[in-house]
Parts: sequence; C-alpha cells; structure tokens
Amino acid sequence: MNTPETPEALGASVAAVEDAQLAAKQDSLSQGRLVWRRFIRHKPAMISAAVLVLLIIVSMTSIGIFGIKGWWPYDFKTTSVSINGGVPSAQHWFGQEDIGRDYFALVMSGTQVSLIVAFLVGISGTVLGTLLGAIAGYYRGWIDSIIMRIADIFFVIPLLLIAAIVAKTASGAISSPWFLGIMLGVVSWAGLARLVRAQVLTLREREYVEAARAMGASSWRIILKHLIPNCIGTVLVNATLATASAVLLETSLSFLGFGVKAPDSSLGLLISQYQNSFTTRPWLFWWPGLIILIIALSVNFIGDGLRDAFDPRQSGRVKKRNLAAAALMGIRPIPVPTTAERAELAARERAASGPPRGGAAGPVDAAETERTDEEEGR
Repeated sequence: MNTPETPEALGASVAAVEDAQLAAKQDSLSQGRLVWRRFIRHKPAMISAAVLVLLIIVSMTSIGIFGIKGWWPYDFKTTSVSINGGVPSAQHWFGQEDIGRDYFALVMSGTQVSLIVAFLVGISGTVLGTLLGAIAGYYRGWIDSIIMRIADIFFVIPLLLIAAIVAKTASGAISSPWFLGIMLGVVSWAGLARLVRAQVLTLREREYVEAARAMGASSWRIILKHLIPNCIGTVLVNATLATASAVLLETSLSFLGFGVKAPDSSLGLLISQYQNSFTTRPWLFWWPGLIILIIALSVNFIGDGLRDAFDPRQSGRVKKRNLAAAALMGIRPIPVPTTAERAELAARERAASGPPRGGAAGPVDAAETERTDEEEGR
C-alpha cells in the first residue's frame, strides 16, 4: 500500500532522477558530464547551437578574415555595375546595393563585426561582473556598498544612453570594433554582479569555505577556487543572455550612428543605411534583419538549454517530467480535490454523522458550514 506523499515528494527533482538513470549505466559521472548530458538532450538549444555555428563558419570563410581570402568571389568593397537593378540572383545571392557592391559579402562582413562586438561584450561584461559580484559578496562592508552603489548608477541610467556615450568616446579614441566591444562590456556588468553577489553571500557561510579559511587559504584563493566555480551555472546562463542583448545593443547603436563607423560595417549600420529601401528594394533591409533575428534567437535558446541543464526544475516542462519521474520512482500521484469537491465531501460527512443532539447545529458544525460557504463563494 502506497503511503500518501506530499506535493514536494511528487515534485521530485528531475535532476536526481536523471542522475540515477545515468548512474545505472556508468559507475560514476562528474557534475560537468551530467550537465552536458542534459544540455545535449535539449533539442531547441542543440538546433540553435548548430545554426549559430553554421552562421559563424559561413561568415568567416565566405569573405575571409584576418587577411585570409574566402571562397566567395566578390569583395564587399569592390563596386561594379548593378545587374538587373541589383535583384538577388544566382550570381549575387543577396543582390547588389546602390553602387553595385555585392550585398552577400557586405552582410557577411557586417555579421563578422556584429558577432565580434557581441561576444566581446558578453565575455568582458561577464568577467567583470563575476569578479565584482564575488568581491562584494565575500568582503561585504564598505567594499560591498561602493560596488553596489556603482551598479545602482548603471541601473538608474538607461543602458542605451550610457552605451551611446561610451561608444562615441571609444570611436573617437580608437576606431575599432574590438575596442568598442570591450568598452560596451565595461558598462554591462551590473546585472550579473548582483546575481553573483547574492549567491556568494550564501556560499561564504558554507563549511568548505570555513575549512579553507581555517587552513590558511587567502581570500583571493577562496574567491577564485571555491566561490566562483560554484556560481558557474548562473554565470554561463547570464553570459549567453548578455551576448544576445549585446547583438541588439550594437544594432541599436549603429542604427543611431553611435556604433560601428564606415568603412567598417555591421548589421545595424546596414539597416540604418538602407531603411529607406524597405518599399523599393526590401532585400537590402530584410537580409541583415534576418541575420540579427537568427543570432538573437539562437543565443537565447542556448541560454535556455544551459539554464535547464544546470537547474532542470526551472524548465517549462517540469510538471510533465515530474509526473514521469514520480512514476519511475514508484510514487502514486495524489489527486488534489477542487473547492466544490471538498464542499461536497464535507456535506456528505455531516449527513453521515447525523445531526447533533437536540436537533440544533453545534458551534463546530456552524463554523464548518460557514467555512464551506466562504470557499464556494471564492
């Protein structure tokens, strides 16, 4: 006979069940391998990763990079006579723009720049936010106050405004997408810093941190070897989401004229330059817009897959998978009655027990009737 289980037992951890299944096949698996197994089972994340890798390979090999010539025969800087008004054809896949430049080469060049800026923003912002958040959570006191007040400034002032000022300054000092990406990452660390700080405030009280401190480990060793590795799930998920946001941020800045400047190109700059061609030659607008959409969606789906891999309880399919896990563990689901069913059951119990002595309802029955009526009203 199965004993009744609480809702918490029914919502057994999917991660624990999957770990038990994998442990049945192999003697031992590291936490990293378990996370990797869950990640590769996330179909949207794997499809998005394949699409993103394919886009990176095509953009890097088609027109070349770092002086290496690609397989595409046209250069994005070479002008020529427009064929058939620049309409996409077998010769020019994405068509030609105003002065006859091949638009496929131009879009691939913009994709390279946008990806470089986005990944630099994600990497630099993640490193800076992780370090500052860990330092604030570990040392606390006045160090925590200073770092968090600086983070509050970035939260109060719109990020686009700060990024526009930084991008304008960066483009005036060093005209390079690499420098622009690093500078934008410097102003996009506040959100991750708060998340890491909250986790470190809890982790710093754990026994293994106290043991490391008692053995004479320095504060930096504790932060780098014990605290930050235990925040890696939050860091990786936030890094992917920051990269997706960086694509849109760079697009917005270039569209407003504060981002990448000519002769360099980016997807946002192409949309800005050819926005007036939306009705006459829409392919000049749609191709860079489609690439931006693909990059943003792919990175976001990868972030969702990492989130579910590190913490499967956050998945939108948790309810369905928890029922399967409960069945696998031999737990019988307990139906939860509705309000009407509970009221009907209480009425049957009162009818079966009979009226109290004297034919009048006692105070307990009156209270029960009042509670049932109140529930039915709700």
